Amino acid sequence: MEYLIIIISAIFVNNILLSQFLGVCPFLGVSNKLSTAVGMSGAVCFVITLATLVTYMIQNYVLDSCGIGFMQTIAFILVIAALVQMVEIVLKKVSPALYQALGIFLPLITTNCAVLGVALIVVTKEFTFGGEAHMLNLGESVVYAFATSLGFGLAMILFAGLREQLALNSVPKAFKGIPIALVTASILAMAFMGFSGLV
Repeated sequence: MEYLIIIISAIFVNNILLSQFLGVCPFLGVSNKLSTAVGMSGAVCFVITLATLVTYMIQNYVLDSCGIGFMQTIAFILVIAALVQMVEIVLKKVSPALYQALGIFLPLITTNCAVLGVALIVVTKEFTFGGEAHMLNLGESVVYAFATSLGFGLAMILFAGLREQLALNSVPKAFKGIPIALVTASILAMAFMGFSGLV
């Protein structure tokens, strides 16, 4: 039951983009087309899940055991950058087609604050289940990271679809481009607020 609560909460109630406002740069910058939004969502899903798994183990088995937990932000940034580079190298060798399809999205993930934000949330925030607060274990952390990245992807894909539809409609000149995108994003965020209180 806890895993189901984590999944629903991460995707709908506490959506990383629409409730916590992390990862807004790619949300606005890469959501002009549905195909690019899907590509970015897939890459972010993979990197957030993998980065959270690695950073959780580094926090618990290296930083905390050595008494240098205060170095977590610097360590996590280095780990995320290294993971993105390793994923890029492996994809280039193993699957050149997928590497070409992702293109610029992989390097963009290095600067995506949602990846670092999820890694920090997992190791610092206490979650409440059944009135009891506790830190997430490794399995719950990976599920939370995967569900959060699914929420990121859902928001990106919905927003890209809305932006493609807006491009076909007549929008007042003062609202063309980013202004109407921000208005649309705020309405989408208000729609997701309807899920609050679900868990």
